[in-house]
Amino acid sequence: MLLTILLQAGGSLVESIISFLPLLGIIIVFYFFFLRPQQKRENERTSFVEGLKKGDEVVTSSGIIGRVNKIEGHTVSLQVDTKTYIKVTKGAISKEMSEAYANSPAELNEKAS
Repeated sequence: MLLTILLQAGGSLVESIISFLPLLGIIIVFYFFFLRPQQKRENERTSFVEGLKKGDEVVTSSGIIGRVNKIEGHTVSLQVDTKTYIKVTKGAISKEMSEAYANSPAELNEKAS
């Protein structure tokens, strides 16, 4: 059907295909610069959250710093202070913020505790 439409347009098949190359190029660029990196980040985040274990120090997306106490399905219990626990969903734990906190200087980590 597409071939019929292209032939009825009056141009040759080669000219019609060449006119679609910029659109195809835009689609390829969109995939490699937008979709693929987003999928890669999502896979890294999923593996980070699935790899959580008791004792890991994490930061939630709202900025709460805590230590993983218990993992029950999609819920994580965080110890934020002595005898103070909160429950958050796994989706609330931020990979980027947790890594930034872990890589921050030790004196900043001690002040936050």
